[in-house]
Amino acid sequence: MKRLAQIAALVVVVLFSACSNKEVVRDTEPIYTPRYAKGFAVERDRSSGEMLLCVKNPWQGAENVVYHTPFDPEKPMQRVIAMSSSYVAMLDAVGCIDRIVGISGCRFISTPLACKAIEEGKIAEVGYDSAFDFERIKSLNTDVVLLYGVAGEAKSFTAKLDELSIPYIYIGDYLENDPLGKAEWVVALSYLCGCEEQGKAFFEGVEERYNALSNKQHCSAYKPRVMLNLPYRDTWFMPSKESYMVRLIEDADGEYIYPQNTTNASKPISLEEALVLASRADFWLNLGQINSLAELQVAAPRFMGVDAVKFARIYNNTKRTNPSRGSDFWESGAVRPDLILRDLVQILHHEAPTEELYYYKKLQ
Repeated sequence: MKRLAQIAALVVVVLFSACSNKEVVRDTEPIYTPRYAKGFAVERDRSSGEMLLCVKNPWQGAENVVYHTPFDPEKPMQRVIAMSSSYVAMLDAVGCIDRIVGISGCRFISTPLACKAIEEGKIAEVGYDSAFDFERIKSLNTDVVLLYGVAGEAKSFTAKLDELSIPYIYIGDYLENDPLGKAEWVVALSYLCGCEEQGKAFFEGVEERYNALSNKQHCSAYKPRVMLNLPYRDTWFMPSKESYMVRLIEDADGEYIYPQNTTNASKPISLEEALVLASRADFWLNLGQINSLAELQVAAPRFMGVDAVKFARIYNNTKRTNPSRGSDFWESGAVRPDLILRDLVQILHHEAPTEELYYYKKLQ
């Protein structure tokens, strides 16, 4: 779902130390304690006075993994490589797109200022998926590479960065189940950029709008039942009840159709079980790259008779998709859960104020 995000540096001085599995025990005091995010905190080392970004368990399955990365507020990061599109959106939110010198997967980016910088040659492509251009990454003289961890894959990537003495920081926003927790990572990046007040102000605005929508005063007593996703081959993967998307549905006063999955990962079910669930659902959301009912007929013909299809209650989060199928839902949506929630409230509740949908579109 997320690509690695990298940030390159203007200066030769290393402002951020590369992460290491050998973590020094530190005596710290809190500087910023997140209200929703579980994966980071900003602290100060009591003995040295160093400011530290503390990142906790930054990949799925990680336990008791903590990285303390020193940063200097007087010398904020200037050249950044972003290995995920969500990091591009975070930097855009605090007015720091001009700090980005490299991106993984430039063709998938939707943020207008970043697209313009890519077209002008100010942002370089550093490789995508597993084909990374480490020579290009090294040549960009980056202050820090912002990346996400995927267990074994992350280890091989960071081993090469260590070999080349390229500093990096894990950003674990994709692991946050709370939509506001995911968005709160913008504050972490704002500290690294030396613009923490802008980051806090941006997040507080998102938080206020999100909570105003999730107070449910605009919703009916009935909670519409929601089916999610599409089959992959002969298997349907149903998200955990604790997942990010399910939290958004519940905050929009909807009811997830498969609350039985209380694990921390998606659960595979058969097409037969999925058909039973879909038959009970009032709405069907998030259908991958499907853009029309005709495409759905090809992808899932057995499901065309369910009520969500018959009563035209199928919506996909692909309204803001670029020609390379890069999804702005996973880019700017990472820092604008208030806009996602506004869409969901309008979709699930007819009595909600009618506004144009931002990320979602109705399948025709």
